[in-house]
Formats: sequence, structure tokens, C-alpha cells
Amino acid sequence: MGNYQLTYKPFGESAILIEWPQIISKKILNDIRIFVAKIESENSENILELNFIYCSLLIIYNSKNNCFNEIKNTLISLYDNKLIVPAKSEKILWHIPVCYDEKFGIDLSYLSSEKKLSVEKIISLHCSVDYTVYGIGFLPGFLYLGGLSDKLYFPRRNSPRLNVPKGAVAIGGNQTGIYPQNSPGGWHIIGNTPISLFDVKKETPCVITPGDEIRFKAITKEEYEVIKIAQKQGSYELKRVIHG
Repeated sequence: MGNYQLTYKPFGESAILIEWPQIISKKILNDIRIFVAKIESENSENILELNFIYCSLLIIYNSKNNCFNEIKNTLISLYDNKLIVPAKSEKILWHIPVCYDEKFGIDLSYLSSEKKLSVEKIISLHCSVDYTVYGIGFLPGFLYLGGLSDKLYFPRRNSPRLNVPKGAVAIGGNQTGIYPQNSPGGWHIIGNTPISLFDVKKETPCVITPGDEIRFKAITKEEYEVIKIAQKQGSYELKRVIHG
């Protein structure tokens, strides 16, 4: 038997949604990553795509050759198999520069007032944690990060903004994240990063993957502009630390 009792549900005509217990947990994330490694090790032509976030795994399969129950039974057997196929063991910690100036952090003053915390304290708390990447979506390159301080918990906006700028760093509920492109959004914006986290023109559009960690580093407006120019010129390299 596997470590958890999973549920398997059809998701459209050619996908299956697998769900773990509905909690944010590094143990569950690691269990999903190991299961994904098992699936990928099979090199099955029937599995077309794998996507996971928090405690859910979505598998798109070849519905021409397989029905839902066939894929489900195969996956159940694979998950329960004691064969150990380790997930990527190295841990990567990415250092993301963020400018929290009021020009970018348009909701900082509001959060400061509502949370009874100084702006400086909010920034300090936001930069004091190594956040775990639990998944990517709802936009390509949008990172869902776990580990936000309880002191920074704040409900999402009642009415989403029609346009949140690319690079916006925001808080929504018990999560924080970075908007990879201009889009509507209902989280509270506290800063902006000058780096681009998603580039469809690159072989690997998003170098950060689920299981990686992120640490935010506060920078000035001047540093923000320097980094932005360097990135456009292709001379800026995102800092990362690899742990075995």
C-alpha cells in the first residue's frame, strides 16, 4: 500500500485527477513527486502530461487507446508498488529580488493598517522564510508558495483587479506568489520583482519547479532598475543555492 489513501476521479474525457488529503504538507508534496517519478520511469506512451499542485495530480492520457478504469487501475498498482523510484533529490533555493517600494507595493499601506504591523515588519516577515513551491498554475509560470507567516495571513480581495502587472508579488489568504505576466488577480500586491519567471521562447520556459524553494530579497528602486536592464540584456543570472 502507498502512504496515503488517494481518490481517483475522471476529469473531462481524457484526464484523471488524483487527490491526496487536502492539507498543505511537504510530506504529501514529496509523495506526489515520488509517484510522478514512478509514472515517468514507465515511459508509457499512454501518459501525455502530468501536472501537480499542493495535494492534487492531474494526468492527461491517450483516451484513444485507454479508458478511465484501465488507466486508474494501472496507476493504483503503480502507487501501491513498493519499488522505490526516488524523485529529484537535490533541493534548489532560488533568491528572488523584490522591490517593496510604495510604487510597486500598492497594498502595503492597507495591509499595514489592517494587520497592525509596520510596513517594515511586513517586508521583514515576507523575506524571512524559505517558501516551498507547491505547484505552477493558474497562469503559466505562476508559482504557488507555501510557508507564509501566520502573521501575514490576509483574505483575498472581494473584487479582483482587472490588471495586475507582470512581476507583482502578492499575498492571498495563507499563500504568496508572483504574477508571471499581466493578468487579472485578486491577491494583495506588496511588491514587484524585475526578473521574468516565465519565457515561452526558452527551451525551459520556467526553470523553477515544484519542490524547489524561494527566498525573497528586498531591493531598492535603483537596484530594481539595474536588474531589469541586466535581464533584458541577458546578463543577469538568478541566484540559486543547490542542496544535496
